[in-house]
Amino acid sequence: MNKITHEPKNCDSVQTTLKVLGGKWKPVILYLLSGSTLRFGQLKRNITGISQKMLTQELRELESDGLISRKVYPQVPPKVEYSPTAYGKTLEPILKSMSAWGKAHKARVK
Repeated sequence: MNKITHEPKNCDSVQTTLKVLGGKWKPVILYLLSGSTLRFGQLKRNITGISQKMLTQELRELESDGLISRKVYPQVPPKVEYSPTAYGKTLEPILKSMSAWGKAHKARVK
């Protein structure tokens, strides 16, 4: 049986990941964007309980970290689309694993 070594120096990489993905909404936003390009309103409708201010903040942080791109169309009313960057797409296996674990956990606790 393979044993994972949990050395303190390895915790630093987990903390770095949590800094980028931490919080209640970022993983949800990235999960929704992993399947497609979405507009702000579409994201807002699909994330129950998130405020407009919080969604804006989280999107800005994800863009700043290079995980999503924001495309603004020069029209009235303004049209803005969000999509994962190539770097952001590297998180898809993690997000899919989180989703699968969450489904299994919900079934377990029922």
